[in-house]
Amino acid sequence: MKSTDSIGLVAVRLLVVLSVPIALFALYFLAIRPCALHWGSNAEERSRVMPGDSLVQSPSFCATRAITIDGRPADVWPWLVQMGYGRAGFYGYDLIENVGSEAGIRSLQSITPALEQPKTGDVLPISAVASLVFGAIKPDRYLIWQSAATPPDESLTWALYPVDEKHSRLISRIRLRYHWTDRRLLLDLFTEFADHVAVPKILLGIRDRVEARSVQSLSREGAEIMIWVLALAEFATAMLSLMRRSRSRRAWFLGLTAGLVSLFVLYAHAPVWIDAALVCGVFAAMVGWMRRGIGDPGVIESATSF
Repeated sequence: MKSTDSIGLVAVRLLVVLSVPIALFALYFLAIRPCALHWGSNAEERSRVMPGDSLVQSPSFCATRAITIDGRPADVWPWLVQMGYGRAGFYGYDLIENVGSEAGIRSLQSITPALEQPKTGDVLPISAVASLVFGAIKPDRYLIWQSAATPPDESLTWALYPVDEKHSRLISRIRLRYHWTDRRLLLDLFTEFADHVAVPKILLGIRDRVEARSVQSLSREGAEIMIWVLALAEFATAMLSLMRRSRSRRAWFLGLTAGLVSLFVLYAHAPVWIDAALVCGVFAAMVGWMRRGIGDPGVIESATSF
């Protein structure tokens, strides 16, 4: 009987611990992901057939994101066509995207004529270890990046649509078919969670350059990245604590709260000061709880007692 009771207790404690990541994954897939896939775009843009759509059939990941830019398509195109690792950069998170680039850590803030004439079939490095190729190119209209596989398993279309004489819509559509049976799945999963952070930042970076806005400093960008790291570290610490104290109600709520804050700072695109305040709040709660010792068992303890 004691052995059966012990197994049951372990099972319930395991369920308590796993309930936090399960709840967070459910929130991501049911609420965050659908919104992130459509950042900035409207219903008509999401349903629109775009160049490159036929390249990847039945994609596992399909995202349409957009931004309005104060400029004509001809004003946006030069910034768009020179993007790439070792080229102009991606105008996004330079400290991550341009690491090791011979062109330097900073994305360009001017037009470079030597980068303005890519041809279909040219290799396009997207990092130190990965690359795509240029697909169809129609100046001032659209530019397609695609994988070199036949048929392609990834395509990324950048398309420009005039709104009026002075404004344009820049639309990004990525279609990716996951490699479920080989090690490339790791890169696919990285895209699954990181693309929602990276592409909106790229679109904003293009807009800022076209409109001659001030570009985010590397120090501010570094602070934003550090907040992500701290938020994820807090979540990992909270989960380790929950595994040790699965009968503590405070440990469970702390793990859930730290996870929610991690999702917020990654995907809400809130001002840095709000992200920092939330991360500091979680840290203060963790320190306060540690000073008080083991938390009140509360509801979860009663549920795991036999």
